[in-house]
Amino acid sequence: MIIAVDFDGTIVRDAYPEIGEAYPGAVETLRQLKKEGYCLILWTCRTGLDLAKAVAWCAERGIRFDAINSNLRYMVQKYNGSDPRKVGALLYIDDRSLYKLPDWDEIYRLVHERLPTDDELLDMEYGYQKN
Repeated sequence: MIIAVDFDGTIVRDAYPEIGEAYPGAVETLRQLKKEGYCLILWTCRTGLDLAKAVAWCAERGIRFDAINSNLRYMVQKYNGSDPRKVGALLYIDDRSLYKLPDWDEIYRLVHERLPTDDELLDMEYGYQKN
């Protein structure tokens, strides 16, 4: 499953352009999801040096992303090199969502409840959509 994760206000407390304190459990949860085989995309409004600092902060804590502010390479190749601005994922973790961001223990639980359906996997892999 591909998961897009925001940085400021989600992994760390929002202190932009500085980097805030990590939310309890965020680092551990993201490392665990990666260990379990999830694809993680860092999905943030940060650019330039501010983005580099966020990526370095994550790397120093053992959080490795499969893509940063872009789609996974195989998804771009699948669509003949088209890389739309919206990052393609089956789940988005962001403090700006409709509801208040749960704590990271709850996020971990919800991710495991939200395993993709066969149709979603087919759509992500082959562009298949059920009529």
